Amino acid sequence: MEFVHRSVLLDEVIGNLNIRPDGIYVDGTLGGAGHSYHIAEKLAENGRLIGIDRDDAAITAASARLAEFGEKAVIVRGNYSEMPEILHNMDIRGVDGILLDLGVSSYQLDTAERGFTYMQEDAPLDMRMDRREARTAGDIVNEAGEEELFRIIRDYGEEKFARNIAKHIAERRTEHRIETTGELVSIIRASIPMKFQKTGGHPAKRTFQALRIELNGELSALSDSLEQMIDLLNDGGRLAVITFHSLEDRIVKNTFRNAEHPCTCPPEFPVCVCGKVPKGKVLTRKPILPSAKEQEENSRSKSAKLRVFERRK
Repeated sequence: MEFVHRSVLLDEVIGNLNIRPDGIYVDGTLGGAGHSYHIAEKLAENGRLIGIDRDDAAITAASARLAEFGEKAVIVRGNYSEMPEILHNMDIRGVDGILLDLGVSSYQLDTAERGFTYMQEDAPLDMRMDRREARTAGDIVNEAGEEELFRIIRDYGEEKFARNIAKHIAERRTEHRIETTGELVSIIRASIPMKFQKTGGHPAKRTFQALRIELNGELSALSDSLEQMIDLLNDGGRLAVITFHSLEDRIVKNTFRNAEHPCTCPPEFPVCVCGKVPKGKVLTRKPILPSAKEQEENSRSKSAKLRVFERRK
């Protein structure tokens, strides 16, 4: 299947990155290069784009799409959490913009064998962003303790029936290994009262999200990386992050707020004595949301939120 991904909030991202023709920009979640292509086309000969992704299919697709830009676009297979090391190895000390689009690509969702979607019954329980990793979602489902499954589904899926789902999974796997997305979906359906399945979307959505987040270390990578990314920005450089669920958005919102107002002194202190200096300014007091037109044309954009931070030294 061709790697296709409709770039969410494309115009808003390009506008908010405030792209300088001679600047250096990093797309930490390259995907099929939807956003990156439009960044690269705004760069002059001495401008530079670095694209990072851990998915081999994304690397192949992005390499083809960005080929026309030659050496102006450099693609690296890796995790965005490795960005400081990647840039250091390229002898780059600062950049003018960084983008993270934290959504799962349409290609990953629509390719059954990747195991990301609950809409395919016979797909393997894979969900690996980086297929070089050995552990799969199936390993978590079949090997994690019942209490651990409960914690994962509750914390990362915000699923009110997490306890019951974990219990049913633990019971089923005593009979045989749970191998497919379809079997897991049937277990989840049996764990949720029917009256609650009629509202709130697909009943397996939250559990699948939780397993994907746990397997790929998505929240830990995000919380560990954002402040480092802010430090990588040149004066006036911008960090733009697109999130798709409340857990990610909360991490981005809090990190940006703390970077703008880092002081930890008690309110009654007349002057700051903690010595923590603001790193810049949040440009999006409220997140930027897709237009009604975009939501209508691309249903997967409905939960997207864009937040932007500008570095000021």
